[in-house]
Parts: sequence; C-alpha cells; structure tokens
Amino acid sequence: MAGTATAEQNRASKEVGAAKARGDDAEFDRLRALVADKKAEIAQLTTEAAEEDARLRAALEVIPNLPLDQVPDGRTENDNVEVRRWGSPRNFDFTPLEHFDIPGVKPGMDFETAAKLSGARFVVLKGAVIRVHRALAQFMLDTHITEHGLQETWTPVLVKSEAMYGTGNLPKFAEDSYQTTNGWWLVPTSEVTLTNIVAGEILDESALPLRMTAHTQCFRSEAGSAGKDTTGMLRQHQFEKVEMVTICTPETALAEHDRMTACAEAILQKLDLPYRTIVLCTGDMGFGSQKTHDMEVWLPGQNRYREISSVSTCGQFQARRMNGRYRPAGGGKPEFVATLNGSGLAVGRCLIAVLENGQQADGSVNLPSVLKPYLGGKTRITAEGTLA
Repeated sequence: MAGTATAEQNRASKEVGAAKARGDDAEFDRLRALVADKKAEIAQLTTEAAEEDARLRAALEVIPNLPLDQVPDGRTENDNVEVRRWGSPRNFDFTPLEHFDIPGVKPGMDFETAAKLSGARFVVLKGAVIRVHRALAQFMLDTHITEHGLQETWTPVLVKSEAMYGTGNLPKFAEDSYQTTNGWWLVPTSEVTLTNIVAGEILDESALPLRMTAHTQCFRSEAGSAGKDTTGMLRQHQFEKVEMVTICTPETALAEHDRMTACAEAILQKLDLPYRTIVLCTGDMGFGSQKTHDMEVWLPGQNRYREISSVSTCGQFQARRMNGRYRPAGGGKPEFVATLNGSGLAVGRCLIAVLENGQQADGSVNLPSVLKPYLGGKTRITAEGTLA
C-alpha cells in the first residue's frame, strides 16, 4: 500500500509543475494538496509497517529450536532417558554430610560473610577449599587442551546485546541475566562469547571444526529458582565454568555432540566421581537445543544425582541468529555452521561432588589423586580445614 501511495505522490508531484506553468491554479492547488495527503499517508503506512515488522520479529525471536527426531518425547524431567552410568556410589559407614556441613570444609566456605557483602546465593571461599576449587579448574583446562584437542580461549565476561541474542539468551531469557547500566550483559557462561566468535563471519570449511574451551566467571540471576537449593553453593549468582564450544559443519554435528559428551565424562572419570548420562526429553530441553545430554554426578550428602554438565547441539539455530557461515570445500554459496556447547565442567558443582564423595568419618576429605600435582603434593583436607 505504501508503494501505491508513493507512486501516486510522485505522479502528482510531476504534474504540479505543469499545472503551475499553464496557469491552472485550481489544478495546481488540488495536486499540491494531493501530494501533501499522500506524504502523510506514506508516513502513516511506514509507521504501521514498522510496528507490524517489530511484532512479527518479537514473535519469531521466542520460537525455540526444533528437537531432532531421536529426542525422546516428554513434558518434564521425569521423561528424560538415562543412557548409561559410570561408577558406583560409595557405601559409607556413617551418614554422609552435605558439603557445607563437612567439618574440614566449614573453615573455607563462608556464606555469612558473602551474605554481608552481596546477599543470598553467594559464597566466600578460602584456604584449602579455594585451592581445591582452583586446582579443579586448572585440571579441567589441562585435560581438555592436552588430551581432547580443545583450544584454550580467554574471552570477556561483558558482552553486547547482539552477542546474547545470537546464542538465544535474548530476548526470551533477559530476566535470567544481569545487565549493566551502560548496556553490557554479564555472560551466563562463555558459550556466549566463544560461539559469537564466528558471528558475521564466513569461514573456510577447511578451518572446521573449531573446538574451544574457556574458564570464566559466570553470572545468573536464578530468577526462576526461588526456593530451590537455597543452602550451600549448588546454585549461585556468581560461579565458574570450564566451557566447551564447537563450531562445525551440520553433517558432523551429531558426531561432535558425542565427542563433547565424552570429553565431559572423561573429567568425571578421572576424578572418580560416579555419574549418569541422560538424554533430555523434548519438554526439558533448552531453548536453542536440538539434542541435549546431561551428566548428573552422585552427591552422597543429598543421596541423589545432580546435574554437573549439559552438552547440547544447536544445529544451525544459533548460526542463523548470528549469521555465522562457512564456505563449502566443494564450492557453492556459503552455508550456516552448526554450533555446540557444553560444560566441561561446572567448577563449583564439581567441587561439591569432590568434597561430598571424599568425606571421611573424622570430618576430613580425601581428594582425587589427579589433583595432587595441582596441590603441591597434598592429598586431603584435614578435619581442621588445612591441606595435608
């Protein structure tokens, strides 16, 4: 409709001069009024079109990715499907405690000071506990780099809205993240930065796959988790993750998904932590995922498995949002890449698992042997809270 009005305006504009030249004042006035009317009509139609476009875009932006056919149907986490287990939960000759109640851990895990500084869902770690936390992150990075072939990458934790949009965090999940007063967003994980490295780029197929890992601070408002896991450090506003991201061709995405799952599982196996791997059902999957594997580690203090890693293949969903493409080796026009992301692992939750599974009756904690080189040869936290 705006095009028709524009054509009528242009035609009338041309006739205005002719009417003036031949002295036809009545026709001149009519045409000039017509031009003004059409100009106002075009402005109104342009505004309406922009509003409709914004409504359409807003509707499209919150449509989730389509699950693969192999993903089990279901509505809740109760419909997820377990695919394997590794390790057996330890038989304790005493009642195991949750991490924050273990005597050797208490001196190094201060929730009261954190609450004074920042409020609920924060913790101050110190002494032996923070050394184990740091050792875990370093161990994860070293394993992924030297054994799994991932490239270590350090990225900002403050990003533009475009980056959050590209990975699907905006606009649907804005309330789950923190935004600064000048418009930056604090990343929920480094999936946002690592994936957006290819935003707006056209890569050669020969450069794929890109397999990256990063250790960063992460920030989440936990807006939908009121009343959940309010004690301990299982669910925090600020935490650390060693993230994995892969950029590849769509045809190789499922193989990369299995590879990334194996990378996360290898960390748990090296730490001798019992876990199970499940496939999320359609109703429990993330917004941008086509298929997701969750690894749940055994926490004896809770007497249950709890999520410690989630590895997802997003197909070309994120790539379309961020316009990340590759040029096929055989020629042809650029195509969208496939993106995958996963925790390798969540450092704080891994710390919890190490502390709870290694606790002893006297209040001390035996630590996994793979951490010994990162702790100056120390192998345990004493009941008094020191490394020994």
